Amino acid sequence: MKKLVLGVLLLSPVITFAQSKPIQNLTKYVNPMIGTAKMGHTYPGATVPFGMVQLSPDTDTIPYEVNGKYNKDVYKYCAGYQHDDKTIVGFSHTHFSGTGHSDLGDFLIAPTTGKLQLNPGTEDKPESGYRSAFSHANELAEPAYYKVKLDDHNILAELTASNRVGMHQYTFPKSDEAHIILDLMAGIYNYDDKTTWTFVRVENDTLITGYRQTNGWARTRTMYFAMAFSKPFYQYGNKDYSEAQVYKGFWRKFDQTKNFPEFAGKKLRAYFDFKTEEGEKIKIKFALSPVSTEGALANMQAEIPHWDFERVKREGQAAWNKELNKVVVDAGKDDLVNFYTAMYHSFLGPTTYMDVDGKYRGLDMNVHQADGFTNFTSFSLWDTYRALHPLFSILQPARNNDMVKSMLAHYDQSVHKMLPVWSHHANENWCMIGYHAVPVIADMVMKGEAKFDANRALDASIQTARTRYYDGLEYYMQMGYVPEDKNGSSVSKTLEYAYDDWCIAQMAKKLNRQDIYEEFSKRSQNYKNVYDAKSGYMRPKLSDGTWKKEFDPLDTHGQGFIEGNSWNYSLYVPHEPAQMIAMMGGKKRFAQHLDSLFTMDLPDKYFENTEDISRDGIIGNYVHGNEPSHHVAYLYNWTDQPWKTQERTRMVLKAMYKPTVDGLGGNDDFGQMSAWYIFSALGFYPVAPGSDHYALTSPAIKSASINLENGKTFTIETKNQKNNNVFIQKLELNGRAINRTYITHDEIVSGGKITFYMDSKPNKKLMTVEP
Repeated sequence: MKKLVLGVLLLSPVITFAQSKPIQNLTKYVNPMIGTAKMGHTYPGATVPFGMVQLSPDTDTIPYEVNGKYNKDVYKYCAGYQHDDKTIVGFSHTHFSGTGHSDLGDFLIAPTTGKLQLNPGTEDKPESGYRSAFSHANELAEPAYYKVKLDDHNILAELTASNRVGMHQYTFPKSDEAHIILDLMAGIYNYDDKTTWTFVRVENDTLITGYRQTNGWARTRTMYFAMAFSKPFYQYGNKDYSEAQVYKGFWRKFDQTKNFPEFAGKKLRAYFDFKTEEGEKIKIKFALSPVSTEGALANMQAEIPHWDFERVKREGQAAWNKELNKVVVDAGKDDLVNFYTAMYHSFLGPTTYMDVDGKYRGLDMNVHQADGFTNFTSFSLWDTYRALHPLFSILQPARNNDMVKSMLAHYDQSVHKMLPVWSHHANENWCMIGYHAVPVIADMVMKGEAKFDANRALDASIQTARTRYYDGLEYYMQMGYVPEDKNGSSVSKTLEYAYDDWCIAQMAKKLNRQDIYEEFSKRSQNYKNVYDAKSGYMRPKLSDGTWKKEFDPLDTHGQGFIEGNSWNYSLYVPHEPAQMIAMMGGKKRFAQHLDSLFTMDLPDKYFENTEDISRDGIIGNYVHGNEPSHHVAYLYNWTDQPWKTQERTRMVLKAMYKPTVDGLGGNDDFGQMSAWYIFSALGFYPVAPGSDHYALTSPAIKSASINLENGKTFTIETKNQKNNNVFIQKLELNGRAINRTYITHDEIVSGGKITFYMDSKPNKKLMTVEP
């Protein structure tokens, strides 16, 4: 351990924290393979914290559609990699982590030997194309580093990355037929017309530049690149797989397929040929830019001006250690692996989206200059507003401020004048529901962390919430609910709009905007309009004011909810838990209701039509594998039985998170699942972002030190911590006993210590003070 710590310090002596604490080597606890099997949808490749490049292997070429219909098998490949696969197609430079829909997979590179094959082949016959069989025994994934042996070509592939540049190192056998293929057709969630255009220039025998335009989840996406080789290629060429064009212009006078220095088309694969000696390494630097090839070259020169692969790896891992050391935990080995892998996954995104000079392409497709902030992209806000961004408000407040500034830039560039819903790569893809940039903004404002113009941000939130043509909002504003016969997933939308409106009201109150406070406080009560007191559940209502007749609170399909059922979604009033509990029969009855949620059986038929919910993420009828339930275990804190929150969260931690490739109980959703783990393992959770309160629970670690950006440290200490000691007997904050179910943001960021005294039996007199 001491040797490893010393190594990191020697590599990056400037990395220090509060009170000059030494950096520990915590990357050894990160396993990027966790979540790469089944539903986790994570990728194992090389990237740095919040990096623009995610250089990772893709294991198949499953198309988005077959015979004009959605191909369900593609869902497994949201991150490009599935652990059960036996082949690797190649290594592409952009990936989403843990999402339930996908895009990207740009600029796939495949090193090969032998006869040139430009077709990727198939998994059952890898020899029919350029892909290769591989074994997990010859595969290693670490933060900022990935390596694998490509068995069919006898090539050792190694990957690392800086923020905007991916670096490849391929160790070849002796060969007169060594190739590096650049597949410009490859992509994740791919289909025939997804790539709209590609352009490539061979600048010289070691430098290639170009761009790729795609129409996918982001419908107008352009990525530029610069690709440099450590060794000159002796010949090159390309093949265009698109249908013959009617108009070919006067380019037809050239043979553009071989040794011609520029080529363009919709479906291009290029190749570069080498002669190699046994054990010879060919390195590639591949830089991205959202703006231009000039920008990509500048990014390459600024970030990796050399050919030292090991240096890039060391610097990348030092960057990861800096971020991981923001929380130093004492726990068992498996818990350490789970915890630091969760931190790793939490810091994969949102991702940088600008060149080193601050230029980026905006939502209006024009080039903008980020003035005084880092521009970020890939905001999976329906997921990440719940725990990931609140985690950033503690561990990454400077970056979280830049993320809000990026959202406000999106708003300025939007022709709709709306904050982002689910945006990436200068596009709004409109995925999911609500306007959940609002709670991210409100959370920063209410916690005193906002380093942006709060009134301007409030105005953007108000305008977004008044965009009548957005997803049923006109009905919501007129009728107080979204009617199911006018707009689907109506109950989910009503509930989520009501919560977002509460966030606007809280900001308005803090900023002395009384009229706005009153308007949106009233709107925040709209959850009551979809509660059916007779059934005891939130229920879809029609435009004539009657309830939808065919109703099953267990069904996740066709019931007015998105990625959830009424049983779980009926508990979604995070801004007014006490009022919700009273509405649903009072504390005693509500606690019994929650008990049955965790213990009842949910037959498979109820979620067989819902792609994002699987048996792996379910406990009873509690669906942890999807986000609408993430606050539910904490609701016992608003009853007279808060010890059940302690019991349930510890149970969920063990059941849903394991240090294995299939160790995630659902899509990680750009870090939301992982952020839930971090908060819950530390003993507190943001039930309602936009409030400065965190609900308390039983920590799953022995101790933890949170090293804050302000130089202070908040320590979590447990006494008598054991696996079966899941109940809190006594609580102390800075040495003084407290008897409440929450801790405030200010109490954390001011530094200090909270001490949990643990036992195997609950203290039923503790933590019964109203939150």
